[in-house]
Amino acid sequence: MSLSTDEAAVEAANTAFYEAMETGDFDGVSALWLDDGATPITCVHPGWPVLAGRGEVLRSYALIMANTEYIQFFLTDLKISLAGQTAVVTCTENILSGGPAEDGAELGPLVGQLVVATNVFRHTPDGWRIWSHHASPVLTDTEETPDEEPGGDTP
Repeated sequence: MSLSTDEAAVEAANTAFYEAMETGDFDGVSALWLDDGATPITCVHPGWPVLAGRGEVLRSYALIMANTEYIQFFLTDLKISLAGQTAVVTCTENILSGGPAEDGAELGPLVGQLVVATNVFRHTPDGWRIWSHHASPVLTDTEETPDEEPGGDTP
């Protein structure tokens, strides 16, 4: 396979992962994670501890899907690096999500979130599979940084 073909395949697997999340396709998400019986997978969701192993990782996605009525990812700054049978994808997840309105009748307010993510893939006989996902929130100007006091004044 040529380098451009591998990059396209990795990008397609990365896109499929986010599309499965958007549509609540748990089987699709599960199928995209590495399952070679030997290599432990890991996942870090924003604000969560490290999750290790298929059981913990997939349970986290089941919980997220069960408790998120709407989610859409707009990926920007996508970069793919290949090294043999491993690929690293970095991107910015521009996330739009919402849940039930307070009365439960309609979708509640949509909230945007900016997250940077690193997705590590391994090539398998079944194609590129996610080995590790790590996502971290991006602090915006409206959020306080650790060295700021309440109200935005620095000490």
